Amino acid sequence: MSEQAATRAVLERARRVVVKIGSALLTNDGRGLDEAAIAGWVDQLATLHDRGVEVVLVSSGAVAEGMARLGWMRRPGALHELQAAAAVGQTGLVQCYEQHFARFGIRTAQILLTHDDLSNRKRYLNARSALRTLLGMQVMAIVNENDTVVTDEIRFGDNDTLGALVANLLEADALLILTDQEGLFDADPRHNPQASLIHEGEADDPRWVRVAGDGGALGRGGMATKVRAARLAARSGAVTAIASGRQPDVLTRLMAGERLGTLLHPEHAPMTARKRWLAGQLQVRGTLTLDEGAVAGLRDRGSSLLPVGVVKVTGSFRRGDMVSCVDEQGSVIARGLVNYDAGEAAHILGMASHAISSVLGYMEAPELIHRDNLVVL
Repeated sequence: MSEQAATRAVLERARRVVVKIGSALLTNDGRGLDEAAIAGWVDQLATLHDRGVEVVLVSSGAVAEGMARLGWMRRPGALHELQAAAAVGQTGLVQCYEQHFARFGIRTAQILLTHDDLSNRKRYLNARSALRTLLGMQVMAIVNENDTVVTDEIRFGDNDTLGALVANLLEADALLILTDQEGLFDADPRHNPQASLIHEGEADDPRWVRVAGDGGALGRGGMATKVRAARLAARSGAVTAIASGRQPDVLTRLMAGERLGTLLHPEHAPMTARKRWLAGQLQVRGTLTLDEGAVAGLRDRGSSLLPVGVVKVTGSFRRGDMVSCVDEQGSVIARGLVNYDAGEAAHILGMASHAISSVLGYMEAPELIHRDNLVVL
């Protein structure tokens, strides 16, 4: 078996997958929900469901459907208008899915998430438990960002990222991203007729970021967000397929190992569940700058981060928040959950752990970040 065939065979063996469908596909480029296309994807999802594959669907389309229902030709810029469009569109989106899955006797559930839900450890575990329970009950979970209440500070940025985080959450084998492009090209095919489709590659290959383009008018994501999603999904060992949702039977063909679209696979072994949760957090509240010794301790010895190795504290964070650890050149080394507020951390930086009590009047922990709450990037 060739190396490419072996890589594609991963999809044949996949037993749990996350499928993400974008706005342009779902709304036929903004004309309202494309029920015929949705019926086709539901047919394919039902086939996978009947074969025993556990599927979670991440669906965009609420804002775009709301725009169509409200007669808006352009995506609004005001947050309150986007929230209103999402509220109008979400009901039609889920109703459409429910009607089509009912043809196969498959029950559906709606899950709306914000970044806060996955950056808070307790809510992260609650979301995982709920999704796993729905999978065990053979219910088709339909996940979307909660655009009706989300703000710029807590939005995922795009549903590609949300799909990757759900793949992390569920330890899925694969993330299948359906888009209006055939896959990832080595140049923008809309402007370069000589552009070639990239069939296979490692998710962390830096070349993919350079060749990816920007998003369209309807969605927030473009090929660049899909590349970032593949890198994020790879952290939990998932492969990512990026393919055209307009290809006939694209999902069942991908899962049969057919060479469609672009397949990006992980380079490294999966992280533990807690490390994966830490690595997936996008909302960083501050930065700790480390000296050379602390950088070596984190990278080479898997140490906790002690105050003595910190030379600078920036940002406004509280105990339990996510912070970045950078070297003195500004390169990100790690992320972790900090044991002290920013003001307290600033008072004890560079000090030995035994001095914390005398400076602060108490010692929450001898480490600024314990190694169990730290992931090296």
